[in-house]
Amino acid sequence: MNELELTGRVRTHVVELLHPRCMLHYEAAASFLAMRDAAAGDGIELTARSSFRDFDTQLSIWNRKWAGERPLYDRNSQPIERSKLADNEAVETILCWSAIPGGSRHHWGSDVDVIDAASVPEGYSVQLVPSEYAADGIFSKLTAWLNANMCSFGFFRPYGRDRGGVSPEPWHLSYAPVSVPALESLSLSMLRQAIETSALAGKPHVLARLPEIYTRFMLTIDAPGKPA
Repeated sequence: MNELELTGRVRTHVVELLHPRCMLHYEAAASFLAMRDAAAGDGIELTARSSFRDFDTQLSIWNRKWAGERPLYDRNSQPIERSKLADNEAVETILCWSAIPGGSRHHWGSDVDVIDAASVPEGYSVQLVPSEYAADGIFSKLTAWLNANMCSFGFFRPYGRDRGGVSPEPWHLSYAPVSVPALESLSLSMLRQAIETSALAGKPHVLARLPEIYTRFMLTIDAPGKPA
């Protein structure tokens, strides 16, 4: 991938799927569809809640959270009011669950947030919180199936454990053959250039902490392989 693809500013590397509806890197699409078919054989309707996300979409998510227009959560998935946070605290809080524009793994088309649509009770609004994927959660069957099978299709959870950066996201899968070289190619200078030319809310605070953000929230992930 080139610099614009790595930072989500073009979509020349992704294709749109109709069943299930999502956008993925062209090298990841076939493996995701094969994994979905295998899951269906075990009664799981593997569905993407979020797949490719471009720079502007990530920018909107960030800016709305910064403004308090979208919910904020602490590391324990508890709601927290934006008005109670200093700007530096807001940066930290947003980063627990949302990447900075230009630094999202969803820009690469390799990463996808998944649910089991067959397990969603009527009238229930999916939150994408860890409790839904726990042993007593509505997606416990999906969690167990992914633990046993996702690696066979090239997928892993980059945020499977709390490593002090992004909070654990059991719904977030990454296609290693694409995401591993993408992360190696995305440099700090590329990220800085993308942010400096954007309308990012809180930009001075983000740029001041960018080396830390790059190391702690982007490089510090679980490696591909069998879940612990």
